[in-house]
Amino acid sequence: MNRKNYNVIGVMSGTSLDGIDLAHVNFTLSEGWTYKIITAETVPYPEDWQKILSKAVLYDEDQLKRLNENYTQFLSEVILDFLTKNAIFDPDAICSHGHTIKHDPENGYTLQLGNLPQLAENLGHTVVCDFRVQDVELGGQGAPLVPVGDELLFSEYDYCLNLGGFANISTKPNGSRLAYDICAVNTVLNFLSQKIDLPYDRKGEVAASGELNEELLEELQKIPYYGLRPPKSLGIEWVNKYIFPLFGRYESIPCLLRTYTEHAAEVISNELRDSSEEKVLVTGGGVFNDYLIKEIKRRTRTQIVIPPVEMVNFKEALIFGFLGVLKLRGENNVFSSVTGASKDHSTGKIFTANGFSKYSK
Repeated sequence: MNRKNYNVIGVMSGTSLDGIDLAHVNFTLSEGWTYKIITAETVPYPEDWQKILSKAVLYDEDQLKRLNENYTQFLSEVILDFLTKNAIFDPDAICSHGHTIKHDPENGYTLQLGNLPQLAENLGHTVVCDFRVQDVELGGQGAPLVPVGDELLFSEYDYCLNLGGFANISTKPNGSRLAYDICAVNTVLNFLSQKIDLPYDRKGEVAASGELNEELLEELQKIPYYGLRPPKSLGIEWVNKYIFPLFGRYESIPCLLRTYTEHAAEVISNELRDSSEEKVLVTGGGVFNDYLIKEIKRRTRTQIVIPPVEMVNFKEALIFGFLGVLKLRGENNVFSSVTGASKDHSTGKIFTANGFSKYSK
């Protein structure tokens, strides 16, 4: 499938449970890759699905199997509605990340829901999905996967920083692409906001109203993960083990939001080289948290570049569409320098509407 032009749908569901991002993207190969987002949308999760997905990390194997089937059906309906509404009749592929439930690469395991062959059968289109499993099988972290897109689509930036459920960063300090998760962001901030019946802390206003707890801040800064060298990645299990237990002694949600926001800003800014000559592209839902962005800017001279809203919201969906294109072409879409896998490779499973599948390692 080594053509010069591809129309695909990139589909991404993040750990913050904001919703499912869908982007119809055209990719063109000339001297290099270029892209155009034709249309994009975020479909919020219904309340029942939010509750189910937030608890699924505790499910046993049989429960997860049934949930995977149900989620695949739900995801099929969301994608079909997007295709119908936007009169998209013949995409080259649906490139879907799925929704991460468990991520434990140290023990050789990662699980994203919605990556079953039924997705292609339900949609009637080729699907490229399940991008993380192969990398873990090759000894990698299975994350982050977006840096290939950063390398080939956004090379004019010294850093690409995503502020989603987790903050992750991609850079090329010594001629080799390096990327890793930095810390939890919206996974924690949304959890705290929901304690006071808010879906999220709008613009970081509640955090800005709270008092900084120096003792808690010091405890957060000492978490061992921050001292590890990449490759490294995070999952909700890490948050449950290292972050949430520290909150138990404190009752003030504004205080917790203020302290954790400043903590996140501190560890994020520590990953920047603090040079006014360098630029960092910042995307993800955390961009709309004015207090978080203010605190990051206060701690670094690096130029913080916030792109148009469409790119802020849909960069990850766009890049998973791109990973699918590279997989269809049989080209590497994962850097071993990023994930720690034994080699660069072309990851993902390809399912076609007639039920035939291939998985090339």
